[in-house]
Amino acid sequence: QVQLVESGGGLVQAGGSLRLSCAPSGRTFSTYAMGWFRQFPGKEREIIAAINWSGGSTHYADSVKGRFTISRDNAKNTLFLQMNSLKPEDTAVYYCAVPTGLGLRTTISEYKYWGQGTQVTVSS
Repeated sequence: QVQLVESGGGLVQAGGSLRLSCAPSGRTFSTYAMGWFRQFPGKEREIIAAINWSGGSTHYADSVKGRFTISRDNAKNTLFLQMNSLKPEDTAVYYCAVPTGLGLRTTISEYKYWGQGTQVTVSS
């Protein structure tokens, strides 16, 4: 069992930056891959970034490529999502999640454990 807690969401102006954090507990952090997702009102949850157990492999959705960076600090048991050049269309609830297995996972069906989400609002 893995428990996930996101933090770092909030209100920011367009062009600004936020850094989300996710602190898992319940299993050794370095033994699993992780991902960040977001969900717009009335829409399906979508993956925006994923990272393997070591941090050596990453994946990004086209919509955030070049603006967002996923990283992890296994020594501090923390997952990060650095979000730069934010746009109003990035406004959503952001979730971290843990899939089965160690390797990169890029489809939502592969993710088993979810945080409660954190709201990110970008004003124009």
